[in-house]
Amino acid sequence: MTTAERGRLFRRGRSLARFALVWLTTSLALVGMDDLLDGFAMPNWWQPLVCGLLLSLLTAVVWPQVLRVALPLALFTLGIGSFLVLGAGAVAAFAVVPGVEVNGLRTGFLVVVGVSAVSGVVSSVLAIDEDEVFFRRARRRSRRCPDPGPDLPPGLIFLQVDGLGYDVVRRAVRDGDMPTLARWLAEDSHALVRWQTDWSSQTGASVCGILHGSNHDILGFRWYEKDRDHVMACAHPRDAAEIERRHSNGRGLLAVDGASHGNLFTGDAPHVSLTMSAVSVLLPRGLRRRRADRVGAGYYAYFANPVNALRTLGSALVDIVREVSASARQRRAGVVPRVPRGGIYPIARTGTTVISRDVVVSAVLEDMLNGRPVVYADFLGYDEVAHHSGIERFDTLAVLRAIDQQIGRLHRASRLGPRPYHLVVLSDHGQTQGWAFAHRFGESLEELVGRLCGGPAPEAVSGGPVATRLRERVTGARRIEHRPREDERHEVTRVAPGVVVVVSGHVGMVSFTEHEGRVSLETIEREYPELLPALVDHPGIGFMLVRSDVHGPVVLGRDGVHRLASGEVLGEDPLALYGEHAPDLIRRVDTFPHCADIMINSRWDPETGEASPFEIHVGSHGGLGGEQERGFLIHPKEFEPPGELVGAESLHRLFRVWLTKLGHPEPE
Repeated sequence: MTTAERGRLFRRGRSLARFALVWLTTSLALVGMDDLLDGFAMPNWWQPLVCGLLLSLLTAVVWPQVLRVALPLALFTLGIGSFLVLGAGAVAAFAVVPGVEVNGLRTGFLVVVGVSAVSGVVSSVLAIDEDEVFFRRARRRSRRCPDPGPDLPPGLIFLQVDGLGYDVVRRAVRDGDMPTLARWLAEDSHALVRWQTDWSSQTGASVCGILHGSNHDILGFRWYEKDRDHVMACAHPRDAAEIERRHSNGRGLLAVDGASHGNLFTGDAPHVSLTMSAVSVLLPRGLRRRRADRVGAGYYAYFANPVNALRTLGSALVDIVREVSASARQRRAGVVPRVPRGGIYPIARTGTTVISRDVVVSAVLEDMLNGRPVVYADFLGYDEVAHHSGIERFDTLAVLRAIDQQIGRLHRASRLGPRPYHLVVLSDHGQTQGWAFAHRFGESLEELVGRLCGGPAPEAVSGGPVATRLRERVTGARRIEHRPREDERHEVTRVAPGVVVVVSGHVGMVSFTEHEGRVSLETIEREYPELLPALVDHPGIGFMLVRSDVHGPVVLGRDGVHRLASGEVLGEDPLALYGEHAPDLIRRVDTFPHCADIMINSRWDPETGEASPFEIHVGSHGGLGGEQERGFLIHPKEFEPPGELVGAESLHRLFRVWLTKLGHPEPE
């Protein structure tokens, strides 16, 4: 890095003055603590100056060494526990200063918290902007990192903005909500392209396909496996580990000394943090041995500085206030669609918008300073807030601006590492907005299917041509009554005897547990004659996939049928609105071993751009229809053009080509 480049990152000549001012302010803070705390006393004028210097040395020099032993305490208390240890150190350090009184650990803890808060505020005030604080810390950390040697190929940093669709990112770039990405595109250094998700347009299928090169048999963010009577959930540590076991061949995208942060899966990375499948207590022993970081890259770097905990806590409190205010504004203005956002949600959302974001950024910075060849990190905040606020509401865009700021910081910090880095920004899917199915129609999909399968047989009503034809096929058929046995015990709740319904965003899955394997359309008609006609006519359902004994996989819509095996369409094609790739994507899902007996996709309205998700969300995803299926990719223009990208596995193949052409070795 040239001197001119460094000058743009750091403002030189201020370090000594800044240190003196922070030291003076810390000393004044200790004087204030003397007045406020009964158990803390410094009777002489020189004692605050000496104790301020000792506390600074304790924090900067001694504390990082102590934390190597006390790291679990800091980690599992989000850094708060570190102040207890540092408070004990302050009590010991102040004890050597004559005349200073510190009455116990509690007093030492309060002194450390107060002084750290004052120091953090003063450091931020002295900086012209927050970036200067960030890069001063980054530079200090870069000096401690080993030199991995010359002639390293450029590294790749993949930054995933969870849930940000192609259409939204284009508008955010245009409107100034993502100035970092806008600058890249304006300078013509990067290109923005769109990619088509799988039918399951959600993080589990997308990230597994991107990192491991396969997302076979991943039907949704959660799905039912009949042979195990178990609902797989991508966000559950044990299930995430099992999904990775099924798809990992040891040659994932990050297998060669890579790092995974904030993801569901590791991509076979030896360095991980905040990665669901790598929770150590649940991992198989073989996978656990492959991990180079037991706790995870980035935790040490983040919690080594106790001020980070206060900074994150302060940002979290600000985010809570923003959420409560935004929710109240929506209610007062009568904004629709909207969902309840009370309870613990304002607190829980900070886990993705603040805490996870800060730790992930720290971890990626540490990876760059250590020269890791490839990193994949996920920013979760936008997806979480868009679910509850909407995909382009003002508070959602505020989260997007904060993520863009972090991307800009990492881009600038990439010049500090021992190797050059290219940054690639992408999303795993988009989101389609609309009234939740249960709110719009007065009952959830689970309740609807349960009523149709378990309640009294409904009276036949007029409907669309497909429903009419389905009813004609079973005219005179006697409905089979299914009754639960008293001795039955199930892991998964039935919505009706022998019927399980699982929803994942805009996809619903119905399974009939009294039959092994895939249940045919003809069997469903015989046992539940009104189920398929009622579902296909429902205004909230766009299409359904069932398997016919005669015609193979069949897609049913209100006004037409698409036979996937032959390509024959009767009436209006139910997939016409869902894009040219819809038949192939659905045909692929039909081959999955755990494909549900009925796969249901919500109805998307092309005029309004809305669809009603089967979960209680405003913005949602998981199926086909609208912006949820359009992910984006921003990559350096010097890279090989991606061409048409269909499915997450196509991204894995593309990224592997990029790494190879940059000079990275293939994983063994």
